[in-house]
Amino acid sequence: MHPNRIFHTQTEHDNLAFAAQRAFGVLAVNGPEGPMLSHVPFLADGTSVWLHLVRSNPIARALDAPLAATIAVSGPDSYISPDWYGVPDQVPTWNYIAVHLRGVLEKRPSDELRSVLDRESAFFEGQLAPKPEWTADKMTPEVMEKMMRAIVPCHFRIEDVQGTWKLNQNKPDDVRLRAADKVEANGIGVGLSALAEMMRNA
Repeated sequence: MHPNRIFHTQTEHDNLAFAAQRAFGVLAVNGPEGPMLSHVPFLADGTSVWLHLVRSNPIARALDAPLAATIAVSGPDSYISPDWYGVPDQVPTWNYIAVHLRGVLEKRPSDELRSVLDRESAFFEGQLAPKPEWTADKMTPEVMEKMMRAIVPCHFRIEDVQGTWKLNQNKPDDVRLRAADKVEANGIGVGLSALAEMMRNA
């Protein structure tokens, strides 16, 4: 998280809503040889996150007991050139959205897996409308059962939420808006139009 508090003005509700909508992040736990990381889709419902891991994933293998964990969720981002501000004596920076969820990760019983998978696919398929929704019922039972044996359901209890929304809030409005236009037209990063709109509304 960026240390400047001006970039931490979003509420916990806003940060959770962003993480829930993005629904993809980096899961991190401490391992015996250093941090263990896994990129995971997930479902967040306010106080809980549900996800699944392949059994061979080092994090899944370490879950004999609940572990302290963090899920880092990244949003749109871009390099910001000093020239884009239109005022002198500026330096390069990077604008971005990031939310960190801290809490406790635990492996859940295998009989909870189908519910987790069905809810995950329903959430993501719902965003593809009007495409007809894919459901696990389209799988042959034998193939579905074989695939499910390879993964485990996990629950993450959210204990702390922190967010950085670095959108040039430390600049005068006219300077920030000029930079937003340049981000949308010439930015280097991901989600440039979304980032520019967030900068305009900061």
